[in-house]
Amino acid sequence: MRTFDLTPFYRSTVGFDRLFNLLDQANGDAPGYPPYNIERTGENDYRISVAVSGFAQNELSIVAKENTLTIKGEKAANQNNTEKAEVLYRGIAARAFERVFQLADFVQVKNASLENGLLHVDLVREIPEAKKPRNIPIAGSTPSTPVIEGQSEKAAA
Repeated sequence: MRTFDLTPFYRSTVGFDRLFNLLDQANGDAPGYPPYNIERTGENDYRISVAVSGFAQNELSIVAKENTLTIKGEKAANQNNTEKAEVLYRGIAARAFERVFQLADFVQVKNASLENGLLHVDLVREIPEAKKPRNIPIAGSTPSTPVIEGQSEKAAA
């Protein structure tokens, strides 16, 4: 049984803290099909790449609901294939799958694309202005008297 230390990811990613907690808890119990990558492409930008070779665009679905991203793939039965070939070894899996990702707060799906057998889902973390930290000016304890031009010269004389 393999164990993975996900501690370095806690320090280097923002927005996927819950995801790494779930992966840490699962510790190998999660199915490995299809394989995927999670990349950080910018300060607030992420990309999930899922290997979906053999699936057409109409056989895949992506649903974002609350803080959950679900990617499903289901092969359509090919009824037009009357010629049945005998498969000696099946190494290309084409079984149905469902991959669920827990997203952090304020993470939105920007777009999705399918190219070269990889499904890319781009995510962006957009924090509302009301939730962003703001600087508060500190007032001094001694009130300063405003100096009016011309009066400072009379006071000095």
